[in-house]
Amino acid sequence: MTTIALLASLTVLGYALCYLVVCVASPWGRCRRCHGRRYHRTAIGTRRDCRRCDGTGIRVRAGRRLLDHIRAEYRDGHR
Repeated sequence: MTTIALLASLTVLGYALCYLVVCVASPWGRCRRCHGRRYHRTAIGTRRDCRRCDGTGIRVRAGRRLLDHIRAEYRDGHR
C-alpha cells in the first residue's frame, strides 16, 4: 500500500512541476470561454466580444497568477 501512495504522490508532484515549467515558459493561455476565438455566441445566436479576455483570446494562466502573488508577498515581506 505504501508503494502505491508513493507512486501517486510522485505522479502528482511530477504534474505540478510540469505545470510550473509551462507557467514560467508560457504564462499566456487560450481563454476558456471563447476558446481563443475572441468572441462567443449568445443565447440568441449573435456574436459578442468575450468579456473575460476583453476580446484578445488569451488570458494569464491560473498558475502564473499564483506565482506572481507568491513573489509579491515574498517581496513585500522582505522590505
